Amino acid sequence: MLKKPNNYSMHIAIIGNGISGITTARYLRKLDPNARVTVISSETDHFFSRTALMYIYMGHMGFKETKPYEDYFWDKNRIDLKNAHIQRIDFNEKMLHTQTNEQISYDKLVLALGSSPNKFGWPGQDLKGVGGLYFYQDLERMEQYSKGLQRAVIVGGGLIGIEMAEMFHSRHIPVTFLVRETNYWNAVLPEEESKMVSREIIKNGIDLRLETELKEILDNGNGTCKAAVTNKGETIECGFVGLTAGVHPNVKWLKDTELEINRGIKVNAYLETNIPGVYAVGDCAEQQDVQAGRRPIEAIWYTGRMMGEICAYNIMGKQKSYDPGIWFNSAKFMDIEYQVYGAVSGRPPEHHASLYWEHEEGNKSVRIVYDKNTNEVVGFNLMGVRFRHEVCEKWLREKTDMKTVLSQLKLAEFDPEFYPSFAEPIISAYNKQTGSSVRSTASRKWNQVFSFLHKA
Repeated sequence: MLKKPNNYSMHIAIIGNGISGITTARYLRKLDPNARVTVISSETDHFFSRTALMYIYMGHMGFKETKPYEDYFWDKNRIDLKNAHIQRIDFNEKMLHTQTNEQISYDKLVLALGSSPNKFGWPGQDLKGVGGLYFYQDLERMEQYSKGLQRAVIVGGGLIGIEMAEMFHSRHIPVTFLVRETNYWNAVLPEEESKMVSREIIKNGIDLRLETELKEILDNGNGTCKAAVTNKGETIECGFVGLTAGVHPNVKWLKDTELEINRGIKVNAYLETNIPGVYAVGDCAEQQDVQAGRRPIEAIWYTGRMMGEICAYNIMGKQKSYDPGIWFNSAKFMDIEYQVYGAVSGRPPEHHASLYWEHEEGNKSVRIVYDKNTNEVVGFNLMGVRFRHEVCEKWLREKTDMKTVLSQLKLAEFDPEFYPSFAEPIISAYNKQTGSSVRSTASRKWNQVFSFLHKA
């Protein structure tokens, strides 16, 4: 049994070596040189960038390049890494029990358990050659079944699904993509952007099947998938089925404990659970006091990093509340880059209006969402066009008027030396839509952007 040595101020155990758990560990070490910090994971020995899994498969990176820190970093900073699977937690005795019957005591505990892929009881969902794309082991499974693969079927129209489709496509493996919605991810993306991504998927040679769901996965007789059957009665022969219909907090194994759990582990603004000395961060944490426009559970890299830092401060008695700030996310839909800031929805509330501009080539667009009643800008949705993060955030934080944003739009445009300006056609679209006469009053010069950002 691993016990706390007498010369340590306390032993903090962290279950999970993703961005949340590792950030917690790093900040604990910064704040207290005398605490013992142990990070426990059964996935990999070292922390790696989960979002880079696709680039390993596509040959752009090796696993070593996905590790943000050299292997010596952990010993140098006295952060203990333990490869083990925690099977049970005794919260009363403050004891972790591993799958190999080892016991690890702790003074304080951080649950950074991450997510698990959704499965909806499809017949055949546990066959060989069926899996998601969340863990490193999922990547290994994809690699194992890719040799000689004639076709892959992917189920679920989210970000992970399109990543998996691009991965197989990069190796010239035919892909059929089953999306139950009328267009790709249209519960999140507004209609025009959703249709744009659907066109991009088809343009890249992906067999996109809209309004189509998985009914069952057929067994080849040896416990491996051989085909996917859709709700439309079609049988699609394949050697791999990717299940990417979302994720859920990895907390099922803790449901019968004293820990308060809803969908995720309930935490307050200080990331504390109902059990003293036990914290939860990242994908598994469910906020009880949710800020307007945010969700109780947000499986996003940057919020996980923020939670890790805040958690470390609170463990060390330097109380700080978690404030996720203005919503932001980014992704890549094949060749189309995507950025979203603030409140943008596929199903907007009644009081929201938006200006939508799309480039004639059909692969670039800008949507600016504003409140009909106050005319304050509340969100930006960008496809194939980059805006400066700091500028968008400043406008949203200061609740800037729509006409002011448009007149200053050039300040947000990214990398002006290499990319054309779209400010004028966007302003023209707004004037035509509303009968206004807004004019651009800003330039794209960095000194003007700098002045704007640092204005008191």
